[in-house]
Amino acid sequence: MANRFPLIVDSSALQIKELPASDNLDLANSSIVNVVDITATGNVSVGGTLTYEDVKNVDSVGLITARTGIEIGATGIAATLTAAGGAVFTGVVTATSFSGNLNASNLNSGTIPDARFPATLPAVSGANLTGILAGVGIQSGGTYIGSGATTINFVQSGLTATVPSAGVSTITIAAGGGGGSISTEAATPSNAVATLDLSAAQDHKVTSTGICTITCTGGTEGESHTLRIINSGISTVGFSTYFLFPSGNSPSLPTASGSISLISFTVNRVGAAGTQLLAGASLNFS
Repeated sequence: MANRFPLIVDSSALQIKELPASDNLDLANSSIVNVVDITATGNVSVGGTLTYEDVKNVDSVGLITARTGIEIGATGIAATLTAAGGAVFTGVVTATSFSGNLNASNLNSGTIPDARFPATLPAVSGANLTGILAGVGIQSGGTYIGSGATTINFVQSGLTATVPSAGVSTITIAAGGGGGSISTEAATPSNAVATLDLSAAQDHKVTSTGICTITCTGGTEGESHTLRIINSGISTVGFSTYFLFPSGNSPSLPTASGSISLISFTVNRVGAAGTQLLAGASLNFS
């Protein structure tokens, strides 16, 4: 097939001619429709709006506006991007500003050196936080001795502390019934055995009537206790084998009504081997 050239009207010569190969085709105020393919070996310049769909490769030095999205596979982008349907980048993105939400889980690598937060942050509640250790500073006699995650252990008999509630709470420490005083237990045996609970108190008051025997339970080695015995009427008081006196025998306490005796003792041993109380007596304070 021979080469074909467009025919043009030369109005000045009133002739129909073929368009020379070196001439330009001017279609001002005209249009071309139903064109299947256009091939250009040079540049194509568009003075108005160029509308097209499903374009796979665009080389643009200006603004690109897309209705559904832009996928960029280049090594980077440094331009203004507007995409109502979103954009997918496979390379490095450099931007001077960002507007929107960024999920940290989608940040596979890299850093955000200058992240901006709203002027007013929402309130944060720690009610549901777990595994949080509080730092506690400890002093002894006014001297700082340490801090950090601290467990406080109460080893003195009679010391108790209230159980802390969730969150910030106040813990109350009480010794011997509160106020730092020595706790006291009282018993009023009448022709009976009076059992002293050494784990509950350090001071014991026994108001005895008739024939009574004093024994004990509990206790911790090294503890010191006092026992006050007051006769209510004629009373004879004896001791269990737990009590060890210097003479090897129990002292003979006064029996008259109103007599007062004081027994002081230290816990020497408790347990399966048998309790031992090293005791001394001060008799008849009536």
